[in-house]
Amino acid sequence: MRCPFCKEDRDKVIDSRSCTDLQVIRRRRQCLACSKRFTTYERVEENPIRVVKKDGRREGFERRKLMQGMMLACGKRPISIATIDEITRRIEDRIAAKFDREVPAKFIGQQVMRELKKLDAVAYVRFASVYREFQGLDDFVEEVEKAKTGRRDRDPEGA
Repeated sequence: MRCPFCKEDRDKVIDSRSCTDLQVIRRRRQCLACSKRFTTYERVEENPIRVVKKDGRREGFERRKLMQGMMLACGKRPISIATIDEITRRIEDRIAAKFDREVPAKFIGQQVMRELKKLDAVAYVRFASVYREFQGLDDFVEEVEKAKTGRRDRDPEGA
């Protein structure tokens, strides 16, 4: 494991703990070169899941991308990284339960929308604007009105 501070690959494990339903091992490490400490997470990768994009391309599922998308939507909102991490874990669990090898990108987007709608209206509208490719102000206004009134119109995308 490379130190995120000095990039050396010599470290020692100070502490190991199981977390999130025994699916992840958290390791606290100390770099032997610069003595700074950092945390790593270890999880079992059973079958690599591929994401099927709108245009038919396939690429490997990346947890980091999922979290980054939500963190952008949740920027400057009172939402902790721990909450985003928990949402990411729930979405990963749904993907693993429903798909063996390939998951449509649309399914992932729907799951993010579902979670953000429950969590924070502003983050939801921010994510929706990118995911649904809003073309103009009317699209924003319509989505904000739905979020504001709590309407749960039958959404063809299942969000």
